[in-house]
Amino acid sequence: MKLSFKDYISIFIHQTDLHLTSFVKTKLAPFNIAPEQNLVMMLLWERDGQSQNEISRQLDKDKTNVARMAYNLEQKGYITRKCCENDRRTQRLHLTESGRKLGDSVIPITEEFNETVRQGITDEELAEVKRILSKMRENVQ
Repeated sequence: MKLSFKDYISIFIHQTDLHLTSFVKTKLAPFNIAPEQNLVMMLLWERDGQSQNEISRQLDKDKTNVARMAYNLEQKGYITRKCCENDRRTQRLHLTESGRKLGDSVIPITEEFNETVRQGITDEELAEVKRILSKMRENVQ
């Protein structure tokens, strides 16, 4: 039996991601930061001075994509990129004062977004969603 469009779980996940991304994009628009750039900033707010390679691994993004996001964030004045002293090929990303201040405004928005998305979902249900999505990810590796 042939599946219909609405039966494909991958399409449902994709459409959910589009809705979530669109929602957060609207919330971040006043700060001139895209959702993907915000992911880099979130990692730096947790631990400043990470290398582009570390960020690439954590976000599961290719190095070129992370380098482009870092360049854009640097142009906006939120970060600086510095070469490592012992390995000139490695770039470390450091928050500027403007980047730190941005966190004061954006972190509460991301926390509110997380709470909005989790409304009506128990911790057990959330753990189950993560478990199932992890299985799906493993299935295609």
